Amino acid sequence: MTKFYWIALKSIWSKEINRFARIWIQTLVPPVITITLYFIIFGNLIGSHMKGMCGFNYMQFIVPGLIMMSVITNAYANVASSFFSAKFQRNIEELLIAPVPTHIIIIGYIGGGVARSVCVGVLVTLVSLFFIPFHVYSWPMVGITLFLTAILFSLAGLLNAVFAQNFDDISLIPTFVLTPLTYLGGVFYSLRLLLPFWQTLSRLNPIVYMISGFRYGFLGINEVPLQLTMLVLLIFMIIFYVMVYILIERGRGLRT
Repeated sequence: MTKFYWIALKSIWSKEINRFARIWIQTLVPPVITITLYFIIFGNLIGSHMKGMCGFNYMQFIVPGLIMMSVITNAYANVASSFFSAKFQRNIEELLIAPVPTHIIIIGYIGGGVARSVCVGVLVTLVSLFFIPFHVYSWPMVGITLFLTAILFSLAGLLNAVFAQNFDDISLIPTFVLTPLTYLGGVFYSLRLLLPFWQTLSRLNPIVYMISGFRYGFLGINEVPLQLTMLVLLIFMIIFYVMVYILIERGRGLRT
């Protein structure tokens, strides 16, 4: 039975990876172009007129945040669009009636989101080499924060897809929730520049912790304790996983 589950998991992984790799011009190239524009506009043009931030020039400071932003958006978008498409076309019903545990379905879709987000993250990092010298303070912290964040937002995308009733519902959360939280998560600025009240308010934004942890991996600076970063990631991962598991087990919005 374990061998059967492993085959099922590899099949879902293969389908999800082939899905975004087959149309790489639409899935991998656009986010790289978008982040490159951020490098040029905010890093080179605006950053050249700004003082350094936390002991680094402005371009060095924003690069980790931009990489993390691309990871977040692509992990979320990949799983949300893929799972909803399967639900809309009623392909998901084949998985639900198959002797495949819900855990396997969830991990399979998460694997696709993680794979796409990591690919985009690597490409964005390579592009950043044209603008700044490569510098990594802690490889373990970079890897751990990257993978945990990709898993978390893959789960968030899956949760969105389960609730979504049409394709418009897939774009609502990224537009009105994810994008504002990302921009206000310290991608382009240090929390130390804010007044105490706004610093406290910013700490209610979970993305602040992910960007801070990832920036520590690259530059060795962090604005929130690393232990708190890991705790926030794990808590949200557990909450989202339990919610997704219960909803899929009950067939909420999946069975007719």
